[in-house]
Amino acid sequence: MSKNIVIIPTYNEIENIEAIIRAVFSLHVAFDVLIVDDSSPDGTSKKVTDLQREFPQNLNLEIRAKKSGLGTAYVHGFKWAIERNYDYIFEMDADFSHNPNDLEKLYQACHFGGADAAIGSRYITGVNVVNWPLSRVLLSYFASVYVRLITGMKIQDTTAGFMCYKTEVLKSIDLDKIKFIGYAFQIEMKYRAFSKNFKICEVPIIFTDRAKGQSKMSGSIIKEAVFGVISLRIKKMFNLL
Repeated sequence: MSKNIVIIPTYNEIENIEAIIRAVFSLHVAFDVLIVDDSSPDGTSKKVTDLQREFPQNLNLEIRAKKSGLGTAYVHGFKWAIERNYDYIFEMDADFSHNPNDLEKLYQACHFGGADAAIGSRYITGVNVVNWPLSRVLLSYFASVYVRLITGMKIQDTTAGFMCYKTEVLKSIDLDKIKFIGYAFQIEMKYRAFSKNFKICEVPIIFTDRAKGQSKMSGSIIKEAVFGVISLRIKKMFNLL
């Protein structure tokens, strides 16, 4: 068992799941993997079960009854990992938009660099996004500008979903109070860590849009982020975070 766990939420990722798991296990730094699958009808969890025969000590699977949102999948994974005493807990997408090789950079930032949380940042050294339409790039970039204005965080990529947390950070956050599921979930986690004065750093990465499978982005996720940020700031003002 490694002291590092990569949580990968999935829904209909049969085209990517085996390759992403093998990519993580091929790294020089040792990582365990937890797949949190929302009962994908395409057989994602069956493929993971098959791979567990090859990686019985390091590949883990949690199957939830239905599609319940990215945020709740990560909270499920966080609790699972905390119970098993991992030191570093990572978030990563299944679709290779996050390069598995960059997991080592995030690990180094926390393990050797003194950060409590490390963000795989698309915007810390400019705009490092490949294969997104300009409209999507602008939406993401200015979402972070908006979040910084409302919250006061100095983070350039506030909606990033590629993260490393020291477990003590997640233990300090009341995970049962996390309600957001999309962009707003990623913002909320960073804001709660920021509000507790944890050291958060950004590590530059290149984000590449998925080549296989379908995006889970929707208008409701965007709306949640816009209004969710305001509600977070209000809660902070009244010490309700």
